[in-house]
Amino acid sequence: MVQYNTKDWIIFIFRFHKSDTFRQLLPLMIFIGIYCAIIRFLEIEYWDLGSDSLVKNISLMHGMLGFVISLLLAYRTNTAYDRWWEGRKMWGALVNSSRNLALKLSVILEHEPDKQFFRKVIPAYASILSKHLSNEESALVLFEGLDLHIDHQKHKPNQVAKMLFTKVDDLYVSKKLTGDQLIVINSELQSFTDICGACERIKNTPIPYSYSAFIKKFIFFYIMTLPFGYVFSLGYLAIPVVVFTFYVLASLELIAEEIEDPFGLDANDLPTAKMAANIKKQVEDLI
Repeated sequence: MVQYNTKDWIIFIFRFHKSDTFRQLLPLMIFIGIYCAIIRFLEIEYWDLGSDSLVKNISLMHGMLGFVISLLLAYRTNTAYDRWWEGRKMWGALVNSSRNLALKLSVILEHEPDKQFFRKVIPAYASILSKHLSNEESALVLFEGLDLHIDHQKHKPNQVAKMLFTKVDDLYVSKKLTGDQLIVINSELQSFTDICGACERIKNTPIPYSYSAFIKKFIFFYIMTLPFGYVFSLGYLAIPVVVFTFYVLASLELIAEEIEDPFGLDANDLPTAKMAANIKKQVEDLI
């Protein structure tokens, strides 16, 4: 995730980060600039269309459709940001659940081997969930003094959650944990699987294809027809105007595509690996 100072406007304007949309769209912007120049040459120089030509009135269509495309893109970016923010809230809940579980167990448990188990396995759940959501391999996870053998063919976070429940059940059977204490820690244990399910729902349910494809087609035809009317009033100045319009519209779509899956490896995705490392540090401090 990109770290930045929200008040430093100068850097925002003149700095181009590797994930900046300008870098990604530059080839298309050059192509559209050449396309606009060709349209201007054909209409004014080659076909010698006058100012009374009906082609000039095409710009009226863009005035009507501009409001529609702005609404579509606003809804698109808001929907994508809602998914990103919900993912952040889920990982915030995982941090809190890990802290609460570690805090309660640090008081309840008396034997060091039991504490050591939870000291390793609670952070392991966050680490494996991070890899699971980003599709990274995690067939075998090793910790100092504890080996967690994870079957790659099965649901990896569920396997770690099962280890936690199994250990808690063993503590209850061996009378190291009372029934009341089991009820006290049950909500945190259950929340791990609930958070995993919520994150998987975001990960596995993309924006409907027909909606995303329609916006891309809309932007394409809107931009490609833009020069036909504007070259009469702007001449070759229509080239930077059309290119800039394309940059704004396409950038909004690219930003929405990037943040709608907050668990990937893009520059603006959630730093789940870093949050998992923070959970590990905090749990080790508590237990």
